[in-house]
Amino acid sequence: MAVLKLKKEHIPWIVVFLVLFIDQASKIIVKTSMTLGQGIPVFGDWFYIYFIENEGMAFGMQFSGEYGKLILSVFRIVAVVFIGWYIAKLIKQNAHTWLIICISMIMAGALGNILDSAFYGILFSDSSFMQTAEFLPEEGGYAPFLYGKVVDMLYFPILKGSFPQWFPFWSGQEFIFFRPVFNVADASITLGVITLLVFQKKFFAHEKRNEVKEEI
Repeated sequence: MAVLKLKKEHIPWIVVFLVLFIDQASKIIVKTSMTLGQGIPVFGDWFYIYFIENEGMAFGMQFSGEYGKLILSVFRIVAVVFIGWYIAKLIKQNAHTWLIICISMIMAGALGNILDSAFYGILFSDSSFMQTAEFLPEEGGYAPFLYGKVVDMLYFPILKGSFPQWFPFWSGQEFIFFRPVFNVADASITLGVITLLVFQKKFFAHEKRNEVKEEI
């Protein structure tokens, strides 16, 4: 109920601030206190803090090549600008509160990973399997602007096993669910998108009703 009492123009700022704070705080702590590939069990064998870095996309996926990295970073920035414009439009149209929250979560997640790509290469020394990264090293960072690596650390290997021998393509191979390692920004984007997909009829029906009222 507290969410509903907030003015809608304040909601995106609150959502973005909270997501970015948690995302960046967790990344900085992990990067400066853990070595690459180090894992810390949190809940048994199904949840670890497991430090890896990736060059590109969400959930540890790669977008290879020097220009590929730059293209991805620029695309993210353009996407955030567009999402910000869309949120302003939704607020003006008095859209459903949770629609604004979901879009704000997507924007916050995109911003979180943009900060890694844009500034981590400048602010930190390179992480390795032998030593942790240093903040503001004397010799300078490990990469120029927009070429930093994205920090991932949330790992949920909930199910482990092997495919049966009769299974096509992956016969006898080991499988892990859920294998990708991700971060708070990735989780924010995913949760925002899933909520939009599940409740889209409710969210956009509310928007259509507002449009009808304006026409009347």
